[in-house]
Amino acid sequence: MKKKLVVIGNGMAGVRCVEEILKQNSGLYEISIIGSEPHVNYNRILLSSVLQGETTFPEITINDIEWYQKYQITLYSGETATKIDTKLKSILTDKNRTIPYDKLIFATGSSPFVLPLPGVEMQGVVTFRTIEDCKGILETAKQFKKAIVIGGGVLGLEAARGLLNLGLDVKVVHNTEYLMQRQLDNKASRMLQKQLEQQGMQFLLGKVTKEISGADRVEEIEFTDGTKVEADLVVMSVGVVPNISLAKNTGIDTNRGIVVNDFMETSIPEIYAVGECVEHNGMVYGLVKPLYEQGKVLAKYICDKPVEGYRGSILSTSLKVPGVDLFSVGEFEEDESTKTLTILNEVEDIYKKIVLRGDIIVGALLYGETRQQSKVLDMIVKRKHVSDEDKRSLLHSIDDGTSSIKAMKRSEIICNCNGVTKGAVMEAVQQQGLTTVNEVKQCTKASSSCGGCKLLLTDLVQYIHSDECDEFIEHKSLCSCTSLMEDEVVLQIQQRNLTSLQEVFVELNWRAIEGCSSCVPAINYYLSMIYPEREGFNHAINSLEDMKVKRLSDGTYTVTPQLLGGKITSNDLKNLLDMMDKYNIADIGINSEQRIQLKGVKQESIHAVCSHLKLSPVTTNTVRHVNTFFSEQECECHTDERSLKLSIALEKELEFLLTPHKLVISVSGCKHKEADMRTKDISVIGAELGWEIYVGGSLSPILKQGELFTVAAHEGRAKQMICGLIQYYRETANYLEQLGDWVERVGMIHIREVLFEDSICEQLVLRLEAELHSNVEKSL
Repeated sequence: MKKKLVVIGNGMAGVRCVEEILKQNSGLYEISIIGSEPHVNYNRILLSSVLQGETTFPEITINDIEWYQKYQITLYSGETATKIDTKLKSILTDKNRTIPYDKLIFATGSSPFVLPLPGVEMQGVVTFRTIEDCKGILETAKQFKKAIVIGGGVLGLEAARGLLNLGLDVKVVHNTEYLMQRQLDNKASRMLQKQLEQQGMQFLLGKVTKEISGADRVEEIEFTDGTKVEADLVVMSVGVVPNISLAKNTGIDTNRGIVVNDFMETSIPEIYAVGECVEHNGMVYGLVKPLYEQGKVLAKYICDKPVEGYRGSILSTSLKVPGVDLFSVGEFEEDESTKTLTILNEVEDIYKKIVLRGDIIVGALLYGETRQQSKVLDMIVKRKHVSDEDKRSLLHSIDDGTSSIKAMKRSEIICNCNGVTKGAVMEAVQQQGLTTVNEVKQCTKASSSCGGCKLLLTDLVQYIHSDECDEFIEHKSLCSCTSLMEDEVVLQIQQRNLTSLQEVFVELNWRAIEGCSSCVPAINYYLSMIYPEREGFNHAINSLEDMKVKRLSDGTYTVTPQLLGGKITSNDLKNLLDMMDKYNIADIGINSEQRIQLKGVKQESIHAVCSHLKLSPVTTNTVRHVNTFFSEQECECHTDERSLKLSIALEKELEFLLTPHKLVISVSGCKHKEADMRTKDISVIGAELGWEIYVGGSLSPILKQGELFTVAAHEGRAKQMICGLIQYYRETANYLEQLGDWVERVGMIHIREVLFEDSICEQLVLRLEAELHSNVEKSL
């Protein structure tokens, strides 16, 4: 029986969390959502775009009623939760309805802060937070013309621009001397003010409101300095307050928000919280990306999926005002530990400021030209060390948007809120024939949240349809047995909890009920990765078709004994000679991988030979071997012993391991064989600072040297980083995707970001070790 999951809040954070839960396991919960507004889920952030006339109410709907019906989600719209009984696990609503739960998620959001002023209750004094607020302002604008917006922050300025578009006379009142003081420095704020004044907006800065006066309706605002201004519409936009009263009355720990841990758990078991109502490590977030990140963590956690806890978010801001390009992220004020790079072009109204601590970007302001905002944000989030060339390129003004788009890697993020990459947009446009930004938004969710990436997305769509675009992402199904792509098959296996080949073939409507030579090993691999603990998935497909035993056209076999570290003793050689005499094996040689190879083993002797050599049955794709490069005579580094020790440790550790594609590792104690070494999948080279680890080398289809991944200070750290890297490759690569291709697709920066986080690396190694231990037990 499904567990009952209830979400209090039908806003962006709560419903996004539900979407993530459905992705993880759509059959786990019976879901109900309680929403106080009489609407389906919509994008509250884009209300300012509705007010400005750029979009409509239907267009900001995120999930229509058909979505709720499709996933059998019960929606209680226009209904408010009023009381929670944590002992009986039930919720009482204002319609006297009792709703039981097994797990409960608070996504109650926040409410506009209303200044406690005399006259604030008058007609014409409104907030700007909901669809009803927006509709009320649109109706008021038909009758009245003098508007005051109290608050010079992001939402206040976006609302003010909307009122201008409606034909009103608009004045913005702000209590400090410059606008958006939390996101901008003085210079950027003055440039913004000047541009908004040119659009018709007026500003009353450094003003503190004392009183709102009028008869039945607002007529005037008085300030603490004694000055007054006429008004018949006042929009209050001075911040928000987390909605925590229900949680507080329930006995849940609260401060400014509902206090949660890294897994979004509250102080009461089985009750969680996400979104603007949440306080995590003393921070309350009001931006969309942190709310989505929280929802993703919680979804994995309550679906019992491996997940790193929520670590907080880097705040970034874009202003949705037509004609204004503005982006702010991280720290923008200098201190003793920072240095800044700035460029000011007053002719074109372009101002850029990059704040660095050492050679790592910690903050940025981009005004007038923001096409590189995703690149800047990516650098800050990943704490990337910035080269001099990167610094120059970030300050450089880009005249042609398509030129910067063309230079972007497919793995680079276009929409940070929803994690949509350039490659994902390109694939959607090319495979589904999309032609407009709105179509791309509906398909990929890019630009559907805060809208800050709309300019970049527009440039990308234009580039894809231009003659300059020579990139093409081919849509490939897993094989001829299905129309599903590889990622889609894996997702369906996870969502439907399919645990066998036959379940996959039946449930996913395979054309060939027995599969084929392409899909059977691929699905076996994915099943083994999704269910590593289950019996049978990691057993040998055919022990006589592995890298140690090969059948030749004449019916005989070649056998390659395992030689740890590539080293052999006199006793080993005697043992081989005795066995060759016993089984009439005539030929012995050295193959290209520095291994002894026995040739001409007859079919009736092959199992006895394998048993004699203690060859372990392994699957087709594994860590094949670990080469050790012994020092040449002219080398006097004397490093053979330590490289041999590491090589043997790695080969013993990884010999049973299933991988997406065969892996070859090489180890050398010095750099005298570096050119040859770096053509392996993973190359480990001794250096003064420790072990240099290179990844992604290849001999086929083209010769390619590996890229430096990291330098490990000692053997233990080298082994840990290699094992963590291989496990991450196993968990995220496609079947038959070579390590080098995976590195290129995922990106070295991302791989470092994952593996350099010690807690993540340790978890990857633990999962690898647990599986290896299980495989060893199965082989005994």
